[in-house]
Amino acid sequence: MTTTALPPVQLEPAPAEPPRPPRGSGRRLTPARLIGWTILVFALVATLFPFYWMVKSALTPAADIIGDAGNLWPTNPTMVNFARVLGLLSAEETRAAGGSGASINFALYVWNSIVYCALIGFFQTLFCAMGGYAFARLRFRGREFLFGLLIAALMVPGIFTLLPNFVLVRDLGLLNTVWGMVAPSLLMTPFALFFLRQFFLNIPRDVEEAAMIDGAGKIRIFWRVVLPMSQGPLITIGLITVVWAWKDYLWPLLIGRDESVRTVTVALGVYLQQSPNTQPDWTGLMAASTLSVIPVALLLVFLGRRIVESLNFTGIK
Repeated sequence: MTTTALPPVQLEPAPAEPPRPPRGSGRRLTPARLIGWTILVFALVATLFPFYWMVKSALTPAADIIGDAGNLWPTNPTMVNFARVLGLLSAEETRAAGGSGASINFALYVWNSIVYCALIGFFQTLFCAMGGYAFARLRFRGREFLFGLLIAALMVPGIFTLLPNFVLVRDLGLLNTVWGMVAPSLLMTPFALFFLRQFFLNIPRDVEEAAMIDGAGKIRIFWRVVLPMSQGPLITIGLITVVWAWKDYLWPLLIGRDESVRTVTVALGVYLQQSPNTQPDWTGLMAASTLSVIPVALLLVFLGRRIVESLNFTGIK
């Protein structure tokens, strides 16, 4: 019995790896990139400069507010403006520092603003989520017409509904109450409803159909399946609503005239009215404005990333 020797196997050499591009070659400074960065930096400076100037004015002594108008930093920075606005100085010390003797009860007004914003943010987000899910998934007669009517409300300026809302709140006896202040914004807004409807449309129906096979109804699917998957958009709408409510001035001024329900923005206007017309307390007003921005700024710092993550409507992973 003879055996046939097999020819030796020739192993092909492994293909050479393509040369890697030098590090940073994908970030070359092209003319288009340079123009884009220039526009971005200019927009950032234009946005943040007013806030910087507010803080700079708050740190400037009242006697130097005119002389330091051309400087980017106060010559003699001081915290006395914050102290007198918070009522930490006596009336004589406040007047000696250039103030009018007025102060702001920040603890009360910030609490009122937090309650006002929390009620509007929570209930408006909840009801807009319900309405958005109904327009996205439920089939009923006149759905498209009703949704178009709600979207058309985006073109109606808020000033047009100011007087009817005021008359309604007055007839209900809700003047100078928290519920009267939050009543017009408690249910929903067209933008929030449209925003959440667009997200719900992108949720795969397979997830909801699987829940229906397990015996879940529409309400249970909404609470147990859809809402947990929509945390990003819900937080985004909540943040936008809270920021909008925090800076609202005209409506809280009309309804919440009493000090017990006065918000921070209204308190700033009252503080300015207490200073003489011939010599407004600009440094005190800037100090009070800086303090009023801190709560919402902290909220945006800790939760602002959620806004960026949910703007692309990529909540399903």
